[in-house]
Formats: sequence, structure tokens, C-alpha cells
Amino acid sequence: MPAPRYKSNSYKKVYVRGPGNRTLIHYRRKKVGRAKCALCGAQLNGVPRGRQAEISKLSKTEKRPERPYGGYLCPKCLKRLMIKKGRNL
Repeated sequence: MPAPRYKSNSYKKVYVRGPGNRTLIHYRRKKVGRAKCALCGAQLNGVPRGRQAEISKLSKTEKRPERPYGGYLCPKCLKRLMIKKGRNL
């Protein structure tokens, strides 16, 4: 019987071969979904995939790309936005 904390849906079962050819069940946290662009919904490159506790341990430059709106917009949407802003000046 698993401990109550492992019954939540945020854990996934991983079957591991143990000593004496015994199958053991380990519970691991599920991976978080990929970061998505706020405008078009495309997956963002350069943004790590992990739980908040794991990501908070990374340095600022490892958390998102070093460009305007990095980690929020994809490059295509950023390019469109910059062109749009430039034309409105």
C-alpha cells in the first residue's frame, strides 16, 4: 500500500527491478509541461522543463533566453511584435 502522499496524481509509478528478481514500485514526480508562447502557443526553446522548486535553483540566465520577452514569447511572435512597435512610432 503506497503512502497517502503518493496517491496524488502528480506522482507516476515507475517499475524497478529489485533484488531477487522482485518488481518494486517507485513513485516519481511527473514532469511539468513545456513552456508555451503567450501569443501563438508554440513550445519555447531554451526554457528548462521542471518543477518550480527545481527551476528556482537555476541561475537567472539558465531559466530563459537572454532576449526581450525571453521565456514569454517565441522568436517569431517577438519579431512580429518588434516590427509592429517600430511602425507605430
